[in-house]
Amino acid sequence: MTYRPAPLPSQPEETITADVIVIGAGVAGGMSAWKLAQAGHSVAILDAGPKIRRDEAVARFHRTPWKDANSPYVSPPWAPAPDGACDYYVQNGCPLPGASSDLDLFQGIYVRGVGGTSWHMTGHAERFQPNDFRTRSAYGVGDDWPISYQTLEPWYYQAEIDWGVAGSMTDTIAPPREKPYPMPPVPLTWLDRQVAAAAATLSPPVEVKGYPHARNSVAYDNRPQCCGNANCRIICPIGAKYDGSVHVMKAEQAGARLYPERVAWLIETTPPSAGQPERITAVWFKHPDGRVGVARGKLFIIACHAIETPRLLLLSASDRHPNGIANSSGTAGRYLTGAVDVDTYGWSPNPVYPYRGPVTATGGFLGLRDGEFRKKFASVATFIVNGGINMALGPMIEAQTAINDGLLGEALAKEVASRSSREVYLSSTVEVMPSADNRLTLDEHLTDPLGLPRPHLHYHVDDYTREGIKEARERDLSVLRAMRATNITQSPPMGSAAIIAGTTRMGDDAKTSVVDSFGRSHDHPNLFLLGNSTFVTTTVCSPTLTNAAITLRAADHILATWRDSIAS
Repeated sequence: MTYRPAPLPSQPEETITADVIVIGAGVAGGMSAWKLAQAGHSVAILDAGPKIRRDEAVARFHRTPWKDANSPYVSPPWAPAPDGACDYYVQNGCPLPGASSDLDLFQGIYVRGVGGTSWHMTGHAERFQPNDFRTRSAYGVGDDWPISYQTLEPWYYQAEIDWGVAGSMTDTIAPPREKPYPMPPVPLTWLDRQVAAAAATLSPPVEVKGYPHARNSVAYDNRPQCCGNANCRIICPIGAKYDGSVHVMKAEQAGARLYPERVAWLIETTPPSAGQPERITAVWFKHPDGRVGVARGKLFIIACHAIETPRLLLLSASDRHPNGIANSSGTAGRYLTGAVDVDTYGWSPNPVYPYRGPVTATGGFLGLRDGEFRKKFASVATFIVNGGINMALGPMIEAQTAINDGLLGEALAKEVASRSSREVYLSSTVEVMPSADNRLTLDEHLTDPLGLPRPHLHYHVDDYTREGIKEARERDLSVLRAMRATNITQSPPMGSAAIIAGTTRMGDDAKTSVVDSFGRSHDHPNLFLLGNSTFVTTTVCSPTLTNAAITLRAADHILATWRDSIAS
């Protein structure tokens, strides 16, 4: 079946006009809107989800029995978001029958709401390694980006200033840099130090370094210092950790207008004319009750993360654009990438005191991030998790285990205190290289509540990543054994919930990519796609800082080429 959108109404029930129409109010949408509004352009930001109030999100998190990444946030009935592999995505194994291992089920999750998925990002703010931009040239795997680390470096630094990033010039996971971070580093925990001491005894030794953080080690940019909350990856209760709502608010203060609860479903273009490139004229959207509106502008930015951005392009298919908008290459939706999580945990003989400080890792393993080994197996990033075996429920799990063992009263209290203080949890992320066969299409049968086809995912993890999984498991097991940990457990590897990228990749060749290095569509000069969807590879670094740097570079380019972008 070939999808075609419903006919457009002759009279929309709402019309929004601005110089710039931004679809998506996350990090890329918020930062680009802020830059363009500061320059004096009228900007309208539309988002499918609601505005997120921090106090309500914290209260919802407290009320939720099982506290996972999305539990503080509403999945809007009119704009559902995935909370795993099978509730919104359609893919082999769920809900369709088919042979798929858990590793081949795509698990990436996101938030549809103002601020986007950055609400529950780790807060890690490390730059990609220079070789991450050139894995094909350096190691013969993956594909090279059309930009280099050196090209992006000035905007990395600007993003660190704009966010507020805490880090060390030397004692860090991140690559070497020329200028200091705007804030001093978040200190390593006692747990980090005990793991580091044991890891140093291995041959070869495993080195532990600190992460740069997009959380305030001191008060910064009118946001408070981190208070070390024990489950703050899921929701920072005080706003010390950066999220995309910060720059959405700054964009509003600069004059941008925010329109939440508008679900973009169709991109409209001009008819072709001799000698003129086809341009975008409008984006049509739906309200939660199904009412239809339209946003008209001169320049359009689509920044809906790496699932909803290609989905919108494909939803806009027509007889003139049978593959969707901005998809003459047939690449939109392809090269879907994520990562694989490998978890190893046990109990140290001595207290290491998890559940203190930011629950995300303050420290991690330096090795296996980059090197000649990448010719043979995928890179690995290992986090020393400050959140114990379960960041929100760990002590309760320990209590239930002790009760099952027959302990009550004072003996129960002592056992829970002892076990909770000795938990050691290592979480490794393993790189997944891009493949054209890993892709998103529109499902032919299942729709969302607004009647739009749901995303159908095709995904497979190759042997290169599986070899990296083996290396990660062996190293993490060696470190826990060096700590003399007991009851060591290794969970089956699973697709990561944290990283989604690659579905509208950038490139110099319009036949094999969707946008250029600035995010400009090869097909439509006034259309920009921003966010993780433009990534060529994902690496094992947290992607959001690189997303921000690319966005700032794109915004500067838009301002420098404004007349060319909007010329009729």
